[in-house]
Amino acid sequence: MKKIIPLVLAFILAACSASAPSEYDRNLEKWQGANITRYRYTLFIGCFCVFMDQMPLTVEVRDGEVASVTRSDGTAVSPSDSFYEFYEPYLTMDRLFLELETVLTGDADVVAVTYDPVHGFPLNIAIDYIEEAIDDELSIQVSNFVTLE
Repeated sequence: MKKIIPLVLAFILAACSASAPSEYDRNLEKWQGANITRYRYTLFIGCFCVFMDQMPLTVEVRDGEVASVTRSDGTAVSPSDSFYEFYEPYLTMDRLFLELETVLTGDADVVAVTYDPVHGFPLNIAIDYIEEAIDDELSIQVSNFVTLE
Protein backbone atom coordinates (compact mmCIF):
# COMPACT_ATOMS: atom_id res chain seq x y z
CA MET A 1 0.00 0.00 0.00
CA LYS A 2 2.83 2.42 0.84
CA LYS A 3 4.28 1.94 -2.64
CA ILE A 4 0.99 2.74 -4.33
CA ILE A 5 0.44 6.12 -2.63
CA PRO A 6 3.53 7.82 -4.15
CA LEU A 7 2.62 6.35 -7.53
CA VAL A 8 -0.93 7.72 -7.32
CA LEU A 9 0.35 11.14 -6.19
CA ALA A 10 2.83 11.24 -9.07
CA PHE A 11 0.06 10.37 -11.51
CA ILE A 12 -2.22 13.10 -10.12
CA LEU A 13 0.53 15.74 -10.29
CA ALA A 14 1.40 14.73 -13.83
CA ALA A 15 -2.24 14.96 -14.88
CA CYS A 16 -2.60 18.42 -13.34
CA SER A 17 0.51 19.80 -15.00
CA ALA A 18 -0.40 18.24 -18.35
CA SER A 19 -3.81 19.91 -18.37
CA ALA A 20 -2.62 23.41 -17.45
CA PRO A 21 -1.99 25.40 -20.63
CA SER A 22 1.35 27.17 -20.93
CA GLU A 23 1.70 30.93 -21.32
CA TYR A 24 2.47 30.29 -24.99
CA ASP A 25 -0.70 28.20 -25.42
CA ARG A 26 -2.91 30.74 -23.64
CA ASN A 27 -1.63 33.58 -25.82
CA LEU A 28 -1.81 31.57 -29.04
CA GLU A 29 -5.43 30.78 -28.20
CA LYS A 30 -6.09 34.47 -27.51
CA TRP A 31 -4.55 35.43 -30.87
CA GLN A 32 -6.46 32.76 -32.79
CA GLY A 33 -9.69 33.66 -30.98
CA ALA A 34 -9.34 37.29 -32.04
CA ASN A 35 -9.57 36.13 -35.69
CA ILE A 36 -7.60 39.10 -36.99
CA THR A 37 -6.52 38.54 -40.60
CA ARG A 38 -5.74 42.12 -41.71
CA TYR A 39 -3.19 44.08 -39.72
CA ARG A 40 0.00 46.13 -39.80
CA TYR A 41 2.89 46.25 -37.36
CA THR A 42 6.47 47.37 -36.95
CA LEU A 43 9.03 44.58 -36.70
CA PHE A 44 12.50 45.02 -35.27
CA ILE A 45 14.93 42.12 -35.53
CA GLY A 46 17.95 42.65 -33.32
CA CYS A 47 21.06 40.59 -33.88
CA PHE A 48 24.66 40.86 -34.98
CA CYS A 49 23.50 40.97 -38.62
CA VAL A 50 24.46 43.02 -41.66
CA PHE A 51 20.89 44.23 -42.25
CA MET A 52 20.54 46.14 -38.96
CA ASP A 53 20.52 49.48 -40.82
CA GLN A 54 17.25 48.41 -42.49
CA MET A 55 15.38 47.98 -39.22
CA PRO A 56 12.63 48.39 -38.32
CA LEU A 57 10.41 46.90 -40.99
CA THR A 58 6.76 47.74 -41.48
CA VAL A 59 4.75 44.61 -42.23
CA GLU A 60 1.22 44.54 -43.60
CA VAL A 61 -0.79 41.33 -43.58
CA ARG A 62 -4.04 40.73 -45.47
CA ASP A 63 -6.08 37.54 -45.17
CA GLY A 64 -3.27 36.01 -43.13
CA GLU A 65 -0.67 36.48 -45.90
CA VAL A 66 2.16 39.00 -46.24
CA ALA A 67 0.87 41.90 -48.33
CA SER A 68 3.90 44.18 -48.02
CA VAL A 69 7.16 44.68 -46.17
CA THR A 70 8.87 48.06 -46.09
CA ARG A 71 12.31 49.02 -44.77
CA SER A 72 12.85 51.94 -42.39
CA ASP A 73 13.84 54.13 -45.37
CA GLY A 74 10.48 53.44 -47.06
CA THR A 75 11.71 51.07 -49.76
CA ALA A 76 9.81 47.85 -50.37
CA VAL A 77 11.25 44.45 -49.48
CA SER A 78 10.39 41.79 -52.04
CA PRO A 79 10.71 38.01 -51.72
CA SER A 80 13.77 38.21 -53.98
CA ASP A 81 15.58 40.46 -51.47
CA SER A 82 18.75 38.85 -50.14
CA PHE A 83 17.54 39.10 -46.50
CA TYR A 84 13.88 38.13 -47.08
CA GLU A 85 14.52 34.53 -46.08
CA PHE A 86 15.76 35.70 -42.69
CA TYR A 87 12.77 38.04 -42.17
CA GLU A 88 10.19 35.51 -43.36
CA PRO A 89 9.63 33.58 -40.09
CA TYR A 90 8.51 36.84 -38.42
CA LEU A 91 6.33 38.35 -41.16
CA THR A 92 2.91 37.27 -39.84
CA MET A 93 1.76 36.62 -36.31
CA ASP A 94 1.04 32.99 -37.18
CA ARG A 95 4.60 32.55 -38.45
CA LEU A 96 5.95 34.35 -35.41
CA PHE A 97 4.08 31.93 -33.12
CA LEU A 98 5.45 28.95 -35.08
CA GLU A 99 8.99 30.26 -34.82
CA LEU A 100 8.53 30.94 -31.11
CA GLU A 101 7.22 27.42 -30.55
CA THR A 102 10.29 26.02 -32.30
CA VAL A 103 12.59 28.04 -30.08
CA LEU A 104 10.69 27.23 -26.88
CA THR A 105 10.82 23.49 -27.57
CA GLY A 106 14.33 23.60 -29.01
CA ASP A 107 17.69 23.87 -27.40
CA ALA A 108 18.13 27.61 -26.81
CA ASP A 109 19.59 28.24 -23.37
CA VAL A 110 17.43 31.29 -22.60
CA VAL A 111 14.11 32.45 -24.10
CA ALA A 112 12.19 35.37 -22.63
CA VAL A 113 8.83 36.42 -24.07
CA THR A 114 6.27 39.10 -23.33
CA TYR A 115 2.86 39.00 -24.97
CA ASP A 116 0.33 41.65 -25.97
CA PRO A 117 -2.28 41.65 -23.18
CA VAL A 118 -5.19 42.30 -25.56
CA HIS A 119 -4.48 40.15 -28.63
CA GLY A 120 -1.93 37.67 -27.28
CA PHE A 121 0.76 38.01 -29.97
CA PRO A 122 4.43 38.14 -28.88
CA LEU A 123 5.62 41.70 -28.26
CA ASN A 124 9.20 40.94 -27.31
CA ILE A 125 11.22 37.78 -27.73
CA ALA A 126 14.78 37.54 -26.47
CA ILE A 127 16.71 34.40 -27.40
CA ASP A 128 20.16 33.40 -26.25
CA TYR A 129 21.00 30.18 -28.04
CA ILE A 130 24.24 29.55 -26.12
CA GLU A 131 24.39 31.45 -22.85
CA GLU A 132 28.19 31.35 -22.67
CA ALA A 133 28.69 32.47 -26.29
CA ILE A 134 28.91 35.97 -27.68
CA ASP A 135 27.05 37.23 -30.78
CA ASP A 136 24.43 34.45 -30.89
CA GLU A 137 21.56 36.41 -29.34
CA LEU A 138 18.43 37.34 -31.25
CA SER A 139 15.65 39.71 -30.28
CA ILE A 140 12.32 40.24 -31.98
CA GLN A 141 10.17 43.26 -31.14
CA VAL A 142 6.68 43.97 -32.40
CA SER A 143 5.19 47.44 -32.02
CA ASN A 144 2.60 49.78 -33.56
CA PHE A 145 0.14 46.94 -34.15
CA VAL A 146 -3.11 48.05 -35.81
CA THR A 147 -5.96 46.06 -37.28
CA LEU A 148 -7.03 46.98 -40.82
CA GLU A 149 -10.52 45.49 -40.84
